[in-house]
Amino acid sequence: MRRPFAIALTIAALAALPIVAAAQEGGAPASSVKSEILVWISDAEGKLNELAQAMPEGKYTWRPGKDVRSVGEIYLHVASANFGIPSFLGVTPPEGFKFEGYEKSMTKKEDITKALQASFVHVKSVIEKSSDADMEQPAEFFGMKTTRRGAFLLILSHAHEHLGQSIAYARSNGVTPPWTARQVAAADAKKKADAEKK
Repeated sequence: MRRPFAIALTIAALAALPIVAAAQEGGAPASSVKSEILVWISDAEGKLNELAQAMPEGKYTWRPGKDVRSVGEIYLHVASANFGIPSFLGVTPPEGFKFEGYEKSMTKKEDITKALQASFVHVKSVIEKSSDADMEQPAEFFGMKTTRRGAFLLILSHAHEHLGQSIAYARSNGVTPPWTARQVAAADAKKKADAEKK
């Protein structure tokens, strides 16, 4: 059991390396809280956007059971947090955005994927504009008292929580996550090349 888990963990870490490197080139110190949050939000952003594109439009209404969010509703749920949580910090959300009912406000794949992409652009812009001092400013939402940093960490964990859910939805519908498909293809190509050398 340990070996498959270690392999899976290694693959996940390797998949994130290009994102980590790109974030470190962005100018913020590699060890800053802001840069580290941006690294992992960018990781969720890339994977969720890829998965949303890979899912067939006909599967956007699929749900594993009654009263459970559908594929499309999960993507909009992530977008609603990306747009909505910064509003508690005084950031103006896009015109027309309303927390209540947002995840059921669209049904077309094109509209949902655009909203998901725009939501990550929005929240990353808010984080990038926050100074180290801003991160320590108090914040309150959903009855919780925290800091702006705490709000961003919630957005980060929320995106990854629903990334995992989205991966399960995709695999249940026969869709391999694109990054996994690339890793498998690269491994197969390497095996073939190694075999040809012998």
